[in-house]
Amino acid sequence: MSGVTKVFNGRKGKVEALRSVDLDIRRGEFVSVLGPSGCGKSTLLMLLSGLLSRTEGNISVGGKDITKPNSDLGIVFQQDVLLDWRSALDNILIQAELRKSPMEEAKAKARNLLRMVSLQDFEDAYPHELSGGMRQRVSICRALLHEPDLMLMDEPFGALDAMTRDQLQIDLLRLCSERDMTVFFITHSISEAIFLSDRVVVMTPRPGRIERIIDIDLPRPRRLAMREDPKFTGYVHELTDIFKNLGVFREEY
Repeated sequence: MSGVTKVFNGRKGKVEALRSVDLDIRRGEFVSVLGPSGCGKSTLLMLLSGLLSRTEGNISVGGKDITKPNSDLGIVFQQDVLLDWRSALDNILIQAELRKSPMEEAKAKARNLLRMVSLQDFEDAYPHELSGGMRQRVSICRALLHEPDLMLMDEPFGALDAMTRDQLQIDLLRLCSERDMTVFFITHSISEAIFLSDRVVVMTPRPGRIERIIDIDLPRPRRLAMREDPKFTGYVHELTDIFKNLGVFREEY
């Protein structure tokens, strides 16, 4: 994306959500966007998906200019948005139904995805019978069914407890390594961004601009113990200092 600006027309006038954002994402890269609430992170994701139109600038994915909703990618939101009247398996198969894909092949893929996230025994369970983390696993499986090259994730683990969040981070990294996906990940969590990413994009308060891009030089596969590594804590301090300088963190009493 190049020179991307987004202005919304509100009841009290125009609101500039994003200003002159330039970002290139390499194939197979995991990029997290980190910033305070209201800085335009989710707006950026919606523009990349084609679900919102940009005010200025250019956005392309795989050489294709994004001017309308892009059905080639996968999207996972903070809420799982599962249909209550459909089982876990049938929620995943919505993708196949909408795309008119061969159903038997889709069922085999869906069951394999459920096995990959340790939900093989819950394919017939309904959403109300699943925990929040299990529901989000189903949501991720649904987004992966058509094997997208690009996955957009908007704070998918933000509403989960800490232990479930840790496990889903590990599950996501395993899925990414097995599928060679490109991931654009929105988060408020500094440690989550560092643990998952190849690069972390730091956004300023509104209007959102890219303040800095931090390369995360940590080995893969990532392990939870890595968060105690001095190099990991060094990234935490670096990112924390950036947000202090931006006025996002204020420590005076």
